[in-house]
Amino acid sequence: MSTKQNDIGLIGLAVMGENLVLNMESKGFSVAVYNRTTEVTDKFAATRGKGKNIQPTRTVEELVGALTKPRKVMMMIKAGKPVDMVINEVAPLLEKGDVLIDGGNSLFTDTQRRCKELEAKGIHYVGMGVSGGEEGALKGPSLMPGGSRDSWEIISPIMRKIAAQVDGEPCCRYMGPDGAGHYVKMVHNGIEYGDMQLICEAYAILKNVVGMEVKELADTFTEWNKSELDSYLIDITSQIFRKVDPETGKPLVDVILDKAGQKGTGLWTLQSAIAQSVVISTINAAVEARVISSRKDERVASSKILPQPKPKKFEGDRKKLIEAVRNALYASKIVSYAQGMELLGAASHQYNWNLNFGDIATIWRGGCIIRAKFLNRIVEAYGRDPALHNLLLDSYFTGIIKDTQDNWRVAVSHAVEFGVPVPAFSASLAYFDSYRSARLPANLLQAQRDFFGAHTYERVDKPGVFHTEWMEADKEPREKPAEPKKPAKRHAGE
Repeated sequence: MSTKQNDIGLIGLAVMGENLVLNMESKGFSVAVYNRTTEVTDKFAATRGKGKNIQPTRTVEELVGALTKPRKVMMMIKAGKPVDMVINEVAPLLEKGDVLIDGGNSLFTDTQRRCKELEAKGIHYVGMGVSGGEEGALKGPSLMPGGSRDSWEIISPIMRKIAAQVDGEPCCRYMGPDGAGHYVKMVHNGIEYGDMQLICEAYAILKNVVGMEVKELADTFTEWNKSELDSYLIDITSQIFRKVDPETGKPLVDVILDKAGQKGTGLWTLQSAIAQSVVISTINAAVEARVISSRKDERVASSKILPQPKPKKFEGDRKKLIEAVRNALYASKIVSYAQGMELLGAASHQYNWNLNFGDIATIWRGGCIIRAKFLNRIVEAYGRDPALHNLLLDSYFTGIIKDTQDNWRVAVSHAVEFGVPVPAFSASLAYFDSYRSARLPANLLQAQRDFFGAHTYERVDKPGVFHTEWMEADKEPREKPAEPKKPAKRHAGE
């Protein structure tokens, strides 16, 4: 057995784990590795890890024994019970001041629990979001670490060096205590859902209304990637349209089944937003679009029963509609990020994380799936006002919405007219229209609630809380101030 002491240990040699190890080694760090299935460790050591500063270990004890103090152990394993199982194996072997890092997509409340349990034993626990997929893990991911400040000081020399670099700045900054890192990663994934769905809806309008073939779609997205929409997702979309299926000779995108799944982070984002009374309608629409897409057989059956809109050919100005779709995509994207940042703000307040939104936008500029030129504008917005409540209220983004909102409405109205579903475009526009409205029809809603459940209401012309006896026989509805100490009668439907 080798007595060599390594800079860091990694548990879990699936592709992400392997690539992170190779990334660390390429940046000058020595890495001890362990996988529950020894054959996986041996294969990695004999192939991709051969001749490198990587030490394979066959037991958890050997892994821990092969590390310099304070020991740093990173887990790249499936979220949930497997993480608790590995913690139960590793933690008893660690000493005070050692650091255990979870780089998987764990639910932030699990991370909070684990952090509390391990910190009580003097062991630092870090929940770290890792974004960028397999390529990011190998070449430089975006890293979102959460935990104690002391743990950050211990791991930062490694993590900042292996992260993606943008303008000489590593895409890795300390997020905050306990579950902050995993929460930021969860919201990142929610925004990713929104971005992808918005791009799919732009594609649907261009294909089904404008009538674009794949070559023109590829050229259009390539052109868009030279504009303010410059991003990883727009770039790969243009490449997808150029790929030909070797079996059929058709564009590969046309032979892929229109049935999408989700891994859970989108759902967690929705649950957290509901719990904190934050509207994330764009992300919600994106999650629901995946859900309904998964019901493929049902949709095919219903398409033969339900009435379709009358077939029609677009006879307007193609260039103008293409530009309208581009504007709608950008405006909806701004709304999606505004909602995501507001959710981060609500969680930061609830859990006392003191999140820095400028830092978050900075580390999302490279390495991660949502990396985009547009994030520089978000960094600048929080530079102007660190306490900015909603991105839409920043002067730059207000100006963008002012310039794009007419075209945004044109794109959505054409989609509706032609029967092309655009749930995320529509939800984004509805959010904007609601947020910019000084008065909404919720006055009627409050009247309804007071009618059937005596829930009371406030007035626009005087202070206080009121209740009306709506059903008094042969009389005008009688209003009276609600008694402050008496709880309102609840209705079964509320």
